[in-house]
Amino acid sequence: MVMHSSILLIEDSPGERELFRLALVQTGLNVALSTEQDTEGALHFLQDRSGHQSEQALYSISSEAAGVVSTARVERGPSEAARSASTETMPAVSHSLPSLILLDWHLGRQRGDEFLKRLRTDSRLAAIPVVVFTTSDDTSDLSLAYANGANGYVVKPGTFVELIQCTADICRYWLNRNRVPHMVGTPC
Repeated sequence: MVMHSSILLIEDSPGERELFRLALVQTGLNVALSTEQDTEGALHFLQDRSGHQSEQALYSISSEAAGVVSTARVERGPSEAARSASTETMPAVSHSLPSLILLDWHLGRQRGDEFLKRLRTDSRLAAIPVVVFTTSDDTSDLSLAYANGANGYVVKPGTFVELIQCTADICRYWLNRNRVPHMVGTPC
């Protein structure tokens, strides 16, 4: 199975990452999901995929019922679970850049604006759409996000049912309808 769409979720809360993964599964959309817990890890992930290959191993864990693939980055050798999952006829994980980045605005002591500035100055990465996906409804955060190159700003919903719908809406627009320069000529 070839993956055409992928998301990089930058979120420091393991619980929030898992909720998003579960919501994505519930949408039934065929989307690869990679996660990073901080902006430095995300930048390394993106640089690896833009042509700077590293020694990191990637393993694919598939949810066949929903057609969702999650990627786990393993830095010092795979865990037993990752080794097991990677050898059970799982599809290969695409090493291409993600189609969309979802960025939590407040990552511990970090804010998303520094990540956006760094991303937008790298010509290999600048065209990737970034949607800030946050609990902050603060107008100063919203303004700062757009001023630093965010393509969208979505406040996380309060219930899991709303999260599923929000996730489906984000994916359908940003992955199925929106076009970036490297996708010109690709049908919806």
